[in-house]
Amino acid sequence: MDALDLLFNRVSVTRLADPAPTAAQLDVLFRAALRAPDHGQLRPWRFLTVQDGARERLGEVFVESLRLRQPDAPEDALTKARKMPLRAPLLVVVIAQVLPHPKIPQSEQVLAVACAAHGVLLAAHAQGLGAVWRTGEFAYDRHVAQRLGLAENEQVLGFIYLGTPEGNLRTPPELDPQSFVSRWNGAQ
Repeated sequence: MDALDLLFNRVSVTRLADPAPTAAQLDVLFRAALRAPDHGQLRPWRFLTVQDGARERLGEVFVESLRLRQPDAPEDALTKARKMPLRAPLLVVVIAQVLPHPKIPQSEQVLAVACAAHGVLLAAHAQGLGAVWRTGEFAYDRHVAQRLGLAENEQVLGFIYLGTPEGNLRTPPELDPQSFVSRWNGAQ
């Protein structure tokens, strides 16, 4: 696949089915992630894969989290939380390992991890896989982070859901770059 075609046509794929990416495909995904811009070569990223029965266990962690935040959560909300990780055959948890550094602020490290996650999405599309990056309340919940084994200096940036696309991919909207770009002439 041509690199520009990849960049112009990647879309989020929300309807995902088996099979999950193979070990070889996952290797490509993570190799792409590791090429993200990384000031100071800190490598502030870490990834967890969640597959097979671990998806059900992650759903139970989501239920625990929801019950802690909302003790009176309705049963339909608990069921929805339980089923979230089942929307794809494989999830990748994107984790930022923020380190104290005299020259590289924490925000820049988090941006590097976001770029690594984008590399996973691009590599998935290039291989014909479907992928979507999801965040939401469970991505930012400390209970979920603890149950996933994250250290205090780590945070979940999101869950990348991966699988085989169901149906046709949507066509991305044609956007005019000039709507987002202006020239600064140096005046205040």
